[in-house]
Amino acid sequence: MAQISSEETLIGQNDTPFFHPMPWARNPHLQTMLPRLLRRRVLFTPVWHRLDLPDGDFVDLAWSEDPHQARHKPRLVVFHGLEGSLHSPYAHGLINAAKARGWLGVVMHFRGCSGEPNRLNRIYHSGETEDGTWFLHWLQREFGNVPTAAVGYSLGGNMLACLLAKEGAQAPLDAAAIVSAPFVLEACSYHMEKGFSRVYQRYLLNLLKGNATRKLKAYPGTLPIELAQLKQVRRLREFDDLITARIHGFADAIDYYRQCSAMPLLNQIAKPTLIIHAKDDPFMDHHVIPDPDTLPPQVEYQLTEHGGHVGFVGGTLRHPEMWLEKRIPDWLKTYLGA
Repeated sequence: MAQISSEETLIGQNDTPFFHPMPWARNPHLQTMLPRLLRRRVLFTPVWHRLDLPDGDFVDLAWSEDPHQARHKPRLVVFHGLEGSLHSPYAHGLINAAKARGWLGVVMHFRGCSGEPNRLNRIYHSGETEDGTWFLHWLQREFGNVPTAAVGYSLGGNMLACLLAKEGAQAPLDAAAIVSAPFVLEACSYHMEKGFSRVYQRYLLNLLKGNATRKLKAYPGTLPIELAQLKQVRRLREFDDLITARIHGFADAIDYYRQCSAMPLLNQIAKPTLIIHAKDDPFMDHHVIPDPDTLPPQVEYQLTEHGGHVGFVGGTLRHPEMWLEKRIPDWLKTYLGA
């Protein structure tokens, strides 16, 4: 049975700190949006590298430093969320925290998420583990076998959970952490169409449509939709029906959601893994919370009362603290080194 962490059970455990939200910012929407206001600037100079894939496409990597000079250092890989990138506050914040610990950090951008459209008639999705798996094995071949961990946020967290389950003990990772992952995609899609969550749906949908527009202009015919039809899309589920599902071989969005949700696979994770959810996450509801009896002992699950979606902002307004940037490295140091 997995280790289960809650605010009650964590009190007095220095090695498993629980989250204290900023006193005046307990609201889940404030927690979700604050990082974008407080972490606008990347605090290090990234080293960019375009990695060609076996099928002729590419993914872009953003390193914390020159990987050839730092090949001996423990590695931390970040898989971002839907339409995220290095410039997402959670991504560059954690990479900077890893760099401060003496680790080599890298963000693997999903296809088309680094600012330039990818070439082929495919994109990325919540269950597309092939690129992540290929990249992790490439990393091991190219830079040697040193302690390596991966962290997945939101969509990237669901993808990482699927990857860990599929690879099992053969996963080229020593440990992993997963934050705010939509483990039941269908339920999350319905939740995003209710109340204030529709604001987030509109924001994400505009990012997706903008990316798809750039791809259609750069590589006409690589998506199964025309620009005029794309402009009419009003829901994430509609986007997944018309584009994500069709180009990746699913019958429709619901088929995609049901085949790619990580929840049924969590019991197959063989590597030490920390999973963090907030009860008040506005992107999802109780359906994403796993039954502790189904989790293997190497999975530690932490459910906080507050935190929003990939927020978890503590401290004070004058001295804000990004809790994930301490919690995750503190947990991973057992596997990557202090």
